[in-house]
Amino acid sequence: MGSNMERKHYDALDGLRTIACIGIVMMHMRANNTYALSGFVYDRLVASFTNFVFLFMLISAFGMCCGYLDKMLSNKVSLDAFYIKRYSKILPFFAVLVLMDVVVSPSKAAVIEGFADLTLLFGFIPKSISVIGVGWFLGVIFAFYLIFPFYCVLLKNRRTAWGAFAVSLALNYVCISYFELGRSNILYCLCYLLAGGLIYLYRDELEQFSIKYWYLCLGAVLGSVVIYYAVGENTVTMLLVSAALLIYALANRKGLLRNRFTKFFSSVSMEVYLSHMFIFRVIEKVGINRAIGNGRLQYAVTVVIVLTGSVIFSVIMKRVLELIGRIIRQKVIEK
Repeated sequence: MGSNMERKHYDALDGLRTIACIGIVMMHMRANNTYALSGFVYDRLVASFTNFVFLFMLISAFGMCCGYLDKMLSNKVSLDAFYIKRYSKILPFFAVLVLMDVVVSPSKAAVIEGFADLTLLFGFIPKSISVIGVGWFLGVIFAFYLIFPFYCVLLKNRRTAWGAFAVSLALNYVCISYFELGRSNILYCLCYLLAGGLIYLYRDELEQFSIKYWYLCLGAVLGSVVIYYAVGENTVTMLLVSAALLIYALANRKGLLRNRFTKFFSSVSMEVYLSHMFIFRVIEKVGINRAIGNGRLQYAVTVVIVLTGSVIFSVIMKRVLELIGRIIRQKVIEK
């Protein structure tokens, strides 16, 4: 059963990635422009989309467990191959963005930070990095990959996993209250990653429940959102919303979360996330983000242009990098 589950793809997770990525772009367009907008939707709802990064973390942890947890615990994974795959999947596209950022804004600090970025180990540096600022999320995720064997040990059974989750909540509180660390720190984020793992451990029961009682799961999503805005932003409310969304998606129902658009967008969601601020800076320099005023229409147009530009850039760059990779591998084989 374990090997079958490893190969299973939860298509509705593509929808969650799509919603989270678009929401984060909307939030950044709000934060980096001075549009004359106000109200609950713009000031509270769109601003709160920044916390979709935690949903990304639950999805990433759940997906990694689908592919590797059983294999890792049974020693069927080559660590060399595991880490090479992580680097080869992430580094080429990210390296292009880092080099472009350093070239556009050259300085000693940019070179130093660019070097740290290229190692993919910058998630262990407590100081924030301005070169590809949104890349802090990638730093956390890569740190998660590095500790993944230990993470798997924590999830070897449900009792151990719950104990680890309890400790991670305490670590999250200590990071906030004593060490003054935030979301760019792996220990701060560990509770979200373990929550994704816990949902994986209960995936069979949760999937059946979500399929049979999807309306209750949808109600749980709506209820968690109401609690989030009523109580306010904190670790518990963000965990509730993210976990409720992930559990609802396990039903794998066609519709908003599962369709051709979400399948395509999900395939480039990480690249869009990493590149959208670079695309925005380009349109900002030519004034497109202010071309038709500073109201709702301009905001909507800016979001659409940035998303479209990021998708086009991501698709083209991925294909170019894949072509270069094939050429390099062919030359290595010929030698």
